[in-house]
Amino acid sequence: MADKYPNFAELKANERSGVDYRIHVENRDTPVAVIAPHGGSIEPGTLEIAAAISSDTFSFYAFEALRAAGERGSLHITSARFDEPQALELVGKARKAIAVHGRADGRDPATVGVGGLDALLRDEIVAALTAAGFSAAAVFEGGLAGRDPANICNRGVTGAGVQLELPRTLRRQLISRPELLCAFRNTIQGAAMAGEESSE
Repeated sequence: MADKYPNFAELKANERSGVDYRIHVENRDTPVAVIAPHGGSIEPGTLEIAAAISSDTFSFYAFEALRAAGERGSLHITSARFDEPQALELVGKARKAIAVHGRADGRDPATVGVGGLDALLRDEIVAALTAAGFSAAAVFEGGLAGRDPANICNRGVTGAGVQLELPRTLRRQLISRPELLCAFRNTIQGAAMAGEESSE
């Protein structure tokens, strides 16, 4: 289904901040920003998971749709056209972004798809998640690969970031099991920090 709005300006002109959507920003001036551009009812759980990953360690941004699930699609702006000004500003000041997204389970309710243009960080995250007991795989093509330079995850200083695609079942498990979410957070944080050290 095509997005109702081609950009944030049109969404803002027709929707109500605080009623239909809410924006969360925590600028910690860190080299990595963790974002959830489709939070709330659009891709449930992504905001909470992104917030957990960022904690007090990384800058954080989320667009949260407040509408009921049946109307959530009307607030979705695809990542390559996601141009909400606060998101662009936060990501633009960071070296790179890690975007948390949700996907349908399909035939695989467990595997985290890891895409984006930052190949080193992508592979670091896949290896770290696998070592921690999670299922993860690099995504190189298709709609979930995050390889468009205009994708919000690739709009940082380096022009390359990472996109995490979490299946619905895994998102529900992470939200309902604090110890699992803690392990996931620590794994992503560790991989991101290691990636920054290796790029210095």
